[in-house]
Amino acid sequence: MTDLLLWVAGLPIGPSLRVFSRFVPWLQIVHILANGIILGGVVMIDMRVWGISRSQATIAMARRFQAWIWGALAMLIVSGFLLIFYTPRRALIDLAFQVKMWSMVVAIAATVALLFALRSNSKAQADASWLAGLLGTLTLALWVFVTLAGRGRWFALWMSRMLQ
Repeated sequence: MTDLLLWVAGLPIGPSLRVFSRFVPWLQIVHILANGIILGGVVMIDMRVWGISRSQATIAMARRFQAWIWGALAMLIVSGFLLIFYTPRRALIDLAFQVKMWSMVVAIAATVALLFALRSNSKAQADASWLAGLLGTLTLALWVFVTLAGRGRWFALWMSRMLQ
């Protein structure tokens, strides 16, 4: 991790971002909004999978929101990398950040599995609906966890103040 930290800290993009420090709050806004778009898309797909929403077929609902999910994921990754370049030492050493990154990898895999299960869902409806419901629940829980893990520093600060 130290080698990665030194390499990232040595890249010229970090000092450039620190010169334009007014750009960083906008990056954070984009990052948080992208996370919200992903959560919104997953919730909409899950509501259809769980039978709460009946506005469209499950496949149509998944297709409708998957473009939003992947676009927001691209925004999330780009803004996240830029935020890491801004303060590499704080981001890469932080345990909450590492938990968030591993959770995000699992959440992306679960999202891909959910969308794949919904596409292959039309042939074996009974088994696939059970699997889609399970994957939908797992995907939503993972993305909520990614969101909360990203706020781990705030939670730790709040808890330390409460205990004083």
